[in-house]
Amino acid sequence: MQFVARQAELQAIGEVTRGAAEGRGGAIVVAGEAGIGKSALVETVAGQLDGWLILRADGSEFERDLPYAALHQLCAPVIEHRADLPAVQQRALESVFGLGDATTPSPLMVGVAVLGLFCELTRSHPVCCMIDDVQWIDAGTRQVLTFVARRIASEQIAMVLATRDGGSPAGESAPAPGFPDLPRLQLAGLGEGDALTLLQSSARAGVDREVLDRILAEARGNPLALLEFGHADGPMALPVDHQTPPRGSVVEALQDEFTRRVLRLPPATQSLVALAAAEPVGDLGLLRRAAKLLDLNPATIADAEDDGLVVLGPRLRFRHPLVRTAAYQAATPAMRRNLHAALAEATDRDIDPDRRAWHRAHAVIDTDEDVATELTESAERTERRGDLAAASAFLERAAQLTPEPAGQAARLLAAARLRMRLGAFPEARELVTQAERRPLDPEQRAEARLQRALIDLHVERSPEATAALVSVAPDLAADEARETYIEAFTSAMFLDRLPGRLRELGTRIRAQVPPPEHPRPADLLLDALLDQAMLPVEKAVPTMRLAVDAFRTTELTSPWWMELASMMALDLRDAEAVDAISSRQVELATRQSAFAVLPQALKFHALGRMMLGRFDEAASLLEEARAVDEAAGTVSLAFAEFILAAWRGDADQVKELLGGLHDRIGRDEIVAELYATAVLRNGLGDYPAALEAGLAAQQEQQRGSYVVWNLDSELVEAAARAGRPEDAAIALTRLDALARTNPTPWAVAAHLLAQALLDPASATTDTRYREAIDLLGQTDVRAHYARARLLYGEWLRRESRRAEARVELQAAHEALSAMGAAGFAERAAHELAATGQRPRRDGTSPLDQLTSQERLIATKVAAGATSKEVAATLFLSPRTIDAHLRNIYRKLEITSRRQLRELSL
Repeated sequence: MQFVARQAELQAIGEVTRGAAEGRGGAIVVAGEAGIGKSALVETVAGQLDGWLILRADGSEFERDLPYAALHQLCAPVIEHRADLPAVQQRALESVFGLGDATTPSPLMVGVAVLGLFCELTRSHPVCCMIDDVQWIDAGTRQVLTFVARRIASEQIAMVLATRDGGSPAGESAPAPGFPDLPRLQLAGLGEGDALTLLQSSARAGVDREVLDRILAEARGNPLALLEFGHADGPMALPVDHQTPPRGSVVEALQDEFTRRVLRLPPATQSLVALAAAEPVGDLGLLRRAAKLLDLNPATIADAEDDGLVVLGPRLRFRHPLVRTAAYQAATPAMRRNLHAALAEATDRDIDPDRRAWHRAHAVIDTDEDVATELTESAERTERRGDLAAASAFLERAAQLTPEPAGQAARLLAAARLRMRLGAFPEARELVTQAERRPLDPEQRAEARLQRALIDLHVERSPEATAALVSVAPDLAADEARETYIEAFTSAMFLDRLPGRLRELGTRIRAQVPPPEHPRPADLLLDALLDQAMLPVEKAVPTMRLAVDAFRTTELTSPWWMELASMMALDLRDAEAVDAISSRQVELATRQSAFAVLPQALKFHALGRMMLGRFDEAASLLEEARAVDEAAGTVSLAFAEFILAAWRGDADQVKELLGGLHDRIGRDEIVAELYATAVLRNGLGDYPAALEAGLAAQQEQQRGSYVVWNLDSELVEAAARAGRPEDAAIALTRLDALARTNPTPWAVAAHLLAQALLDPASATTDTRYREAIDLLGQTDVRAHYARARLLYGEWLRRESRRAEARVELQAAHEALSAMGAAGFAERAAHELAATGQRPRRDGTSPLDQLTSQERLIATKVAAGATSKEVAATLFLSPRTIDAHLRNIYRKLEITSRRQLRELSL
């Protein structure tokens, strides 16, 4: 009856399912207070989906801390279809469902695997996922559903998520947050006419109008309240008592009504209903075993079924979550503990050890080391499955049940580590504070200080937090201490703007770090970072060289810190090392699903591609990094995007990137902005602006902050062209020192170009230009090679050697145009025109009309990747990739992958 007034809502959900049936999948959140009709609306929709596979799950307040509990409900009926998924996705699902060897899939990989499973199911029929009481689903499932919902636009998949909002009844904890990125259908109460019609159709006979009016007022259009109050024979069916204060909310009124109905059941039935409420899955076999342990007759549950409180079938279901809450809260605390104890004993330790531990934890009133140990083991299993939130919850409860204060502290600190990895820094800080209230041994004290310093560093990003991190490092094990110093020092490199403070920090670290007997690459990296910040170039280069060579030649198994070594290789102008280290980091991070480091690895690899003049490849890498960030819900630094836009001469994009960062810009981006501005303005011929940016960056460097060494060349070029060569003195000295102590072809060429620019009248200028071009020609840094020919051509024109100038300028123009360095290419074209020759223009590439994501897909497919392989890289489904390919083919007016390969060559 209530759906007479819900046609608009049914239409809204129907649009989602109809779109999914046509391959335009989508998700919608149905929200409203308890009893407003969400579940009934979803059931009506389900009844209309003929020929669909419907997957269901119900959130439960009692299961919100159990790892992937709702995901088990959703996927268990179809988990056998995992056999057709890629091996890495199979392993992720098997780990989560306890079907294979224990692995440690990231939540992101679990999301990819679930998306793959759903897409596999659509080969035979559309799929609709219906999840009720989303406010109570566990954190791991919530993250997976969010991931999947964002990636089904080209799939035959619909998702309908019903969530409760508004106030919670007394005794319930606050609902978890919803899905803010998804369309939201907010259900309101029925209008007065529809509410009266529903009430009259369900009310018991003989209820007069005054009572109906009171019920209407109390129910406030809530359909469940109208149905329950209409046939109640208790207080709600009496004329209004003006002495009785109004109820706080409809939900509270419903809660009271369900509690009253539970309490009028026979005592044995009340106990059985409370037992069912304490067992969220509704497993009838488990309930029978537990009832037997409590000397209860399972058959008496029929009384509750007859009263409409529960529904019996393959599983026991409560008529409404409020009934479950009422049944559980109606039991005394002692009875609840007995119920959980029976459920724990009836649960098989081998089949479901985590649920058994969870019940045992709710069955004890005092500390119990055996239960705490079980919970800790559950936490370890859950962490391996990638659900850090559930693992932390197990550890927090284990700490509460641990008898000894030292054990409490250890478990609280372990829980804090997990909360910190989740980015839940306030919760992590509170757990550390609780641990510090216990007596700590020296190792635990150091661990607590380390965690507090790391939390402060992530939250405040302040010099004080960095100093605290350095203070705790001496109390840690040697390897952990040196890695902590790297974390602290690299943070200070980009955070601390006070003059001399970085050098002071370096001096302090030097005094605290004994030289290791057998230095690892990370040890060499720390030494090199300190030398680079504290010493002149010529003294810093040897240790920098050692660190770069170690990262390049050692068979590393972890991707951590490699981006710093890659950046150091760039400072040394060692193009081969940059490419080798950054490629290896991307490979390791991808293979290990290290999504915390993968976006940065991709961005540093993109920087290396830029120096090689491969801007399209760099753009593809940045698009891939964006895809990982978007999938993982993280935000990484935008330095590489700045620099690519600058090399391309795209002033509008640089401005747009800056505009999006004003609220969160950090020192990393400030330095990147200055370098990018110098490159951009040099390309556009705005030398005073380029010089201003270069000098500002140099001032940051003199304060002790890190600035990319390639900036020296930009500053020299700007100073020479702006007629202010004296401003380039410091940069020239640094370039000279680098070329002498690290004579790579690129470093020596950079010094020769600087000398030629700053002393154009010297008799050796022509020789310097030629030698620089020859040296750069021996390397793969095509962007700098093309710019060197541009500089030489400009000098030749000013020397009135027009014929020679035309050769250099035309070569520069062609190379710069081909790689997409539009600003520098236009500068070359302008110089060519001044020699009396118009540049030969090859036109634009057909691929230029593609979006950045389409270009990335086209590049990978042209290189031979399958749709499945591209989908795995970009965390999309193969069908979504195929949809993009159709758009690509249409734009390029082609019909096959072979034609795409030919266009991309």
